Amino acid sequence: MTGTRKVVAALFLLPALVLLGALVLYPIGYSVLRSFFDKGGDFTGLGNYETMFEDDGIRTAIKNTALWVVFAPAVATVLGLIFAVLTERVRWGTAFKIVIFMPMAISMLAAGIIFRLVYESNPDRGVANAVWVGVHDTFAESSNFPSGHLAARSPMKEAGGGAFITREPVRAGQPVALPLTGVPPNKMPDDAKSAKPAQAEPDKVTGTAWQDFTRGKGRGEVNAPDPAELGYPGIRIEAVKDGEVVASTKASDDGTFALPKEADGALLRYPGSNFRAPYDGVDWLGPSLITPAVIGSYVWMWAGFAMVLIAAGLASVPRELLEAARVDGANEWQVFRRVTVPLLAPVLAVVLVTLMINVMKIFDLVFVIPPGSSKDEANVLAVQLYNSAFGTQDNGVASAIAVLLFLLVIPVMWFNMRRMRREAKR
Repeated sequence: MTGTRKVVAALFLLPALVLLGALVLYPIGYSVLRSFFDKGGDFTGLGNYETMFEDDGIRTAIKNTALWVVFAPAVATVLGLIFAVLTERVRWGTAFKIVIFMPMAISMLAAGIIFRLVYESNPDRGVANAVWVGVHDTFAESSNFPSGHLAARSPMKEAGGGAFITREPVRAGQPVALPLTGVPPNKMPDDAKSAKPAQAEPDKVTGTAWQDFTRGKGRGEVNAPDPAELGYPGIRIEAVKDGEVVASTKASDDGTFALPKEADGALLRYPGSNFRAPYDGVDWLGPSLITPAVIGSYVWMWAGFAMVLIAAGLASVPRELLEAARVDGANEWQVFRRVTVPLLAPVLAVVLVTLMINVMKIFDLVFVIPPGSSKDEANVLAVQLYNSAFGTQDNGVASAIAVLLFLLVIPVMWFNMRRMRREAKR
């Protein structure tokens, strides 16, 4: 009877074993065997493994994969822990959990397309740079006239550092013309009005700062404001004597300005800050930031996954222990650090190990988000495997990369199995 039961059990297990062998064991064995042959099918021994560590592209992929394994799971787990703890303390905690978990419903491909747009360098289209530029411009004034320059017969000249200065000293009671050109009409400030000639004032230096350019054949008078020309609102004018700024002001909406009598006999200068190029934000998709940027998109997706698992573990934490710690005089930070986190250690380990295994084979985000100029710097092992197998069609190197990935996963799986066995014995 015992033998019959073993036969029946074997028959039930046979389909699963066949599938396991066909879909897991055979590919692993074939990959290991194929890694010893070169692109043409000739036996090369460990040549493919040597190539793997000598090729700059593959070394970059190994380095980036290591960065992914170290940072992405840790950041996602920490954020998941913070979200899980905080959402327990707010009234609409369930709604917040849904919002945070929602990115998990999006495929990796769709998330990659979304973040390719989020990281767009143009602040008018990329959300990340729009926010970054907005914060920067809050603390650092940006220029409205970055392309302003002198016309051919201008009464001003270049003064170095992007500044322009009058050729002759100015006098009180004699209006001054400070014409510029070069600012596109669509880049002019919204509050710019038609330029007006300044009125003479006996004890002040007055003048007009404006765009001395009129479209069409009838360009109007050179170095004199015309009704079709716009003033430079907000542009800064400085009065300089012996290299020292004795007075300064800003032009009004129609470009007119007035300086006190201290400016009499001075040279008027447009400081270079008027023409500083506007801040365009950070090159998120550039070679230096592409890997952290892609990791950020991964964290956006998987922090919700970590939060849900940690929140489930948090719900099983005995509240009596937390209350006892508070009664003993522990503050909330001490309760969190010395009671909550140690009790959640098994759950945190599960989340961390799961995400580590997941990022070792990250492909979609790295394949979609980086532009062509940054793909080499963002390379990881899974993408390199694809490029070797289907790009250069070097199946030997691709198989060696697959074996390396397999070897990297084994220690993580071993740690996870040991942890599960310890948990089962408790």
